[in-house]
Amino acid sequence: MSLLAPASSKRVLSDLRELRKLTEDARGAQRVAWGPAWRKARDWFVKKAEKEAGLKVTRDSAGNLWATLPGKTKTSVIVGSHLDSVPGGGWLDGCLGVMAGLEVMRRYAALGEPPPVTLHLVDWADEEGARFGRSLMGSAASAGTLNAKAELSHLTDRAGVKLPDALNENGIRLDQMKKAHREFLALRAAAYLELHIEQGPVLESMKKDVGVVLGTMGVERHQLRFSGQAAHSGAAPLHLRQDAFLAAAAFAIACRELGVALSGKTPRTRVVATCGVVKVEPNFVTAVPGAAEISIDMRALDARVLAKMLAGAKRAAAIAARKYRVSVSMSPLITITPRIFDPTLTGFVKQSVKAAAGSAPELPSGPLHDASEMAGVVPTAMVFAQSSPGISHTRIENSPEPALDRAIRAFLGAVDRTVQHVAQR
Repeated sequence: MSLLAPASSKRVLSDLRELRKLTEDARGAQRVAWGPAWRKARDWFVKKAEKEAGLKVTRDSAGNLWATLPGKTKTSVIVGSHLDSVPGGGWLDGCLGVMAGLEVMRRYAALGEPPPVTLHLVDWADEEGARFGRSLMGSAASAGTLNAKAELSHLTDRAGVKLPDALNENGIRLDQMKKAHREFLALRAAAYLELHIEQGPVLESMKKDVGVVLGTMGVERHQLRFSGQAAHSGAAPLHLRQDAFLAAAAFAIACRELGVALSGKTPRTRVVATCGVVKVEPNFVTAVPGAAEISIDMRALDARVLAKMLAGAKRAAAIAARKYRVSVSMSPLITITPRIFDPTLTGFVKQSVKAAAGSAPELPSGPLHDASEMAGVVPTAMVFAQSSPGISHTRIENSPEPALDRAIRAFLGAVDRTVQHVAQR
């Protein structure tokens, strides 16, 4: 086989800036799935894939775009991420992985001969779930974990548009989405690799440009309702109140303390607990809250630790309810098991990150990614690029160019190692 061109980030960074100019306004990126800016971004991507790498681009039954470079065997390696963004999002979230994947394809297409294995580059449809609330839609359909009719048929956006109608506008039929899983199995995938920004501050705090992702944290997300008695703020003595908000507040503080207690000293063993939604009734200044709803989102890489967090949260809710003389009910919203990435592929990532950046820190991903769906059906690994500042889903999302350069080169190296490994099996 001819020699591959040296791994370089130059074209990837140029592509990202071009896409930014095409689909960003003063508020940030506007590539919300199923909308016009997203379609514009995809049309741009298809033209680049066809022109610059000679790739055939197709769309599956769930709306995922697949760019294919046939190899000497039909066994395939998949790279990719997502082009869609949240409203007012950043210039790197998702599209970094797609553009780095395009560079993979360009390098192998330039060999002038088929690569050792077939290569697929995927742009997953609606990873963010920003418009209709169901994230990882396209990758879940490919993984076979999406029940489209049950999960999607009733969803509407803020303007009242139904998801099935938005899909139809984009040439996708809800009743055909289940075919995406069979279409995925036909790819004979042996590996999936994804590059993404970290979206958090861990790598920056460690003064590291690139990280090895161990897996995606499992999630326990629940809604609680504390029910007490509304009363006049001036007439009700403190010791006689049944203040539902105080119970919810005590629960939130207890959950933070629980997270601190169960977190280890390394990124691998850290956990998080977040109360992101609080609603009180009757919600006016002179009323003691008679009811309070509060959410809890708990995440851990270790399933046993996640189970301890859930049990601890239930105990904390009961204790808070007794203390403030209220009742409490707890309803599940979503449960996601931790996804530990493939050790062999993660080893290739570690070697490549170390070669590109000098060291290879390991950390879990708190946010979910398409890779978490893929990990259930194919060996999977991820590379993280440092986020600085350590935030995402905002127009100020950024990564230093040296970190992007090293992360891109590390990703390309991990793909090369994976292709060689799959070809030799």
